Amino acid sequence: MLYVIIGEDRAGTLEQRMNARPAHVERLLALQQDGRLILAGPCPAIDSPDPGPAGFSGSVIIAEFASLEAARSWADADPYIAAGVYEKVTVKPFKKVLPA
Repeated sequence: MLYVIIGEDRAGTLEQRMNARPAHVERLLALQQDGRLILAGPCPAIDSPDPGPAGFSGSVIIAEFASLEAARSWADADPYIAAGVYEKVTVKPFKKVLPA
């Protein structure tokens, strides 16, 4: 089943985010290689694709996992959590309707 993982950044953690980003992306690439990643990306803190020093307000990941518990376990191991970037992480089942 698909699950959406929404990570909300703690204010003032852009430097920690950038330092942890390679490890974060490496895990996403592994999901992609397994054919389980639907989409992933950050949410700019301002209305711009390159927010500069304003940074990001969080991230969204939609991927396939065996269960809600597996999705939560994967999300809990995110390098952004270890680096103190994410203040809150929400994991929910997701049903893709479009595009078909």
